[in-house]
Amino acid sequence: MDTQRQVVDRLRSSFRSGVTVPEQFRKAQLTKLMSMLKENEERFLEALHKDLAKPRFEAVLSEVDIVINDLHVTIANLSSWMQPEYVSKSLATKLDDCSVRRQPLGVVLIIGAWNYPLQLLFLPMVGAIAAGNCVILKPSEVSAATDRLVAELVPKYLSQDCFAVVSGGAEETKALLQNRFDHILYTGSQNVARSILQAAAVHLTPVTLELGGKCPCFIHGQVNIQYAARRLVWAKFFNAGQSCVAPDYVLCSMATRDAILPAMRQALEEFYGKEPQKCPDFSRIVTPRHWSRLMDLLGKTSGKVVVGGESDQEDKYIAPTVVVDVPEDDVLMAEEIFGPILPILTVESLEKGIDFINSKEKPLALYTFSNDSSAVKEVMERTSSGGFCSNDGIVHMTLPSMPFGGVGASGFGNYHGRWGFETFSHHRACMLRGWALERLNSLRYPPYTETNLGWLRWTASPNTTCSLM
Repeated sequence: MDTQRQVVDRLRSSFRSGVTVPEQFRKAQLTKLMSMLKENEERFLEALHKDLAKPRFEAVLSEVDIVINDLHVTIANLSSWMQPEYVSKSLATKLDDCSVRRQPLGVVLIIGAWNYPLQLLFLPMVGAIAAGNCVILKPSEVSAATDRLVAELVPKYLSQDCFAVVSGGAEETKALLQNRFDHILYTGSQNVARSILQAAAVHLTPVTLELGGKCPCFIHGQVNIQYAARRLVWAKFFNAGQSCVAPDYVLCSMATRDAILPAMRQALEEFYGKEPQKCPDFSRIVTPRHWSRLMDLLGKTSGKVVVGGESDQEDKYIAPTVVVDVPEDDVLMAEEIFGPILPILTVESLEKGIDFINSKEKPLALYTFSNDSSAVKEVMERTSSGGFCSNDGIVHMTLPSMPFGGVGASGFGNYHGRWGFETFSHHRACMLRGWALERLNSLRYPPYTETNLGWLRWTASPNTTCSLM
């Protein structure tokens, strides 16, 4: 088996050969990636169920189809994305060919996460391949069954000279990061992200970070209570709350809270039955360690559990749980919950809700539920988050034409669709000049004069509209 350094060196040698640059190669590899997902869908679904007890329905939508849809968009548009982008010119550059050209960066490292172990590897990989890079995938060792399957299948479908999978835990990842890469995309926690940045700084490697955070759901004014409850419950408890864009807490008035709680109970029973543990449509917590962390939070909260709270350590099960009377400094508000526990906090005005959101770190997603479009607009314009969605949750990130990424503590950089292509491309400024207009060029040569300076300032100004004969 090759060492990590040998893998990196092999891919770098392939990149330098230029094999990844032609459009035909990129499309061929993207097509093979799609074939891998389609031809092995059942195996992937089995692995996801083994790791997280993911329901088939959720796994198909959030792990398989989201990548396939992105592949379709990328393959269909790659030719146009690769074209030079011609820019406006000044009088001094009127006869020049001036454009921005997308060039591949080189060898890219993508470090995935366990909660969506296919999507969070392959969606960024689509952009990296489309941009003409070689790629090393580092799956999460926590989702072990998916990790093994990815390591088995990727070399069978994609060029082994250009794409590789490196498995292992924290020590292997630390060793991998000692190599020089041309870009690193990491999805995970803020603590690990700091280590990624430190390792990348040694080589001045650019980094894209997708870090999640405490995504608020602010319910303001009048809403359709039944619809709001169903959409909130679905978004929160999809994948047992183990989603970086899941609503992490709810802000609403006391009256709204009292109205929506019965509707949430009804929605939960409709979705998962009277005994959610027996429902095949509800996922499990990924490991006993993660289960213990969540139960510790639930045990320390000063809030009141009004829905759920049941658990089974052996089954790694925690029921869909709602907690009220949660103070701002509660343990449930100290960090991203990342599980099926939903605290509800009360605020009595739009202004106080916005102030509360702005007093926290910027989240990966922010949700506002309201019939009042002006209130929705005000929340959108006066807050900052990676993404924003009104009257629903999570669905904004399924659209390939929109960027997915964080801001501030929730990360930086984007991908999905063209945004991934742009992230993994160098935007190279290219000016192609001939030998004409040397008399005009001579204005810039010494000996310098005020007259020449005046002419140069005029010809270089973007406001100069007259043309050369």
